[in-house]
Amino acid sequence: MTIQAIDGQNRTVDTVLLKVASRCNLDCGYCYVYHMGDDSWRTQPKLMSDEIIKHVAVNLGAQYRRQQTPFSVVLHGGEPLMLGATRLARLCEALRAELPHPCGIHVQTNGVLLADAIIDVLVAYDVGISISIDGPAVVHDRFRTDHSNSGSHARVTAGIERLTSRPDASPLFAGVLAVIDPSSDPADVYAALKATGAPSLDFLVRDGNWDQLPFGKATSDAVEYGRWLSGLLTLYLADPAPPRVRILDDMMRLILGGQSQKEGVGNTDYGILVIEPDGRIDKNDTLKVAHPGADRFEKAWSILTDPLEDFLASPAFDHYYRQQRTLADQCHNCADLAICGGGMVAHRWSAERGFDNPTVFCADQRHLIAEMRGVIARMAAQAA
Repeated sequence: MTIQAIDGQNRTVDTVLLKVASRCNLDCGYCYVYHMGDDSWRTQPKLMSDEIIKHVAVNLGAQYRRQQTPFSVVLHGGEPLMLGATRLARLCEALRAELPHPCGIHVQTNGVLLADAIIDVLVAYDVGISISIDGPAVVHDRFRTDHSNSGSHARVTAGIERLTSRPDASPLFAGVLAVIDPSSDPADVYAALKATGAPSLDFLVRDGNWDQLPFGKATSDAVEYGRWLSGLLTLYLADPAPPRVRILDDMMRLILGGQSQKEGVGNTDYGILVIEPDGRIDKNDTLKVAHPGADRFEKAWSILTDPLEDFLASPAFDHYYRQQRTLADQCHNCADLAICGGGMVAHRWSAERGFDNPTVFCADQRHLIAEMRGVIARMAAQAA
């Protein structure tokens, strides 16, 4: 395994995932938090306390003043809206007191709890709202069920309609996030998500690794996800008035020599930290996909006892940061590395080789990249 050097020693924060709730009102079958073997959520308090909120806000404010560049705080979970309107208001007030604009505050929610009282709070503190929905009911309800195994699509779409019907709240609607079911029809999914009125669509592959292949992927060499995303690309390019599709935009921009804007593709590195409901500081929580505890630092860091300045200057954070570019040797010889970036770290895992593998979605990504290169070449030929 080769470690690619990263210049600069003073790490900055780009994104803070604030895990304000350790439980969820839904029980999605593919959720890496509850269904990938790591049960550390059981040891966490159900909700972040006011004491932890105070420490978080003060520490993040100090970090913003120190680094002098804005970052985003994403309220996450579990389901963050399980805080309820009153506690959510206290949290947002504390954060905004320390993190004025241009720092962003956002919430990633399943949308079920988007009542007017919650929306009032989000409007008051200018909190961007991203909602998880996987497509039409037949696709969404296959996996996004509640604890009684009932589908959630009707409740999610009701929350979206409540949000978009309010002139004061609809500008906060940042987009929707869908997890791909490769057996679904991308045309049906694209049409349903566009119909929500979201300005941006984002798509995630199902989580998995070399020892536990993602749902719908027959073998590591199969390209079910690559074909699905290629179908989505065709629809996207043919749409005269499309919403933004982050994964496609990022990859096309990279092929044309630009940069990505979110983790998962490209060679841009991101300073992401996770703060749990009890104040513990963890690595990117998607690492749970690799194995239980993969998102833990060897030393326990806490927002209650450890200044972020010390944490960000530590060898532990430096090693975690560099892990994004700690690539399998075969990746360095790949013509598509600048676009795929090696994929998500969690998807590189195998018990035999640790993270010293390409992403398990390597074949899918190369399939999609080849489709994109072909589209660009045809467009260039037509313009010549």
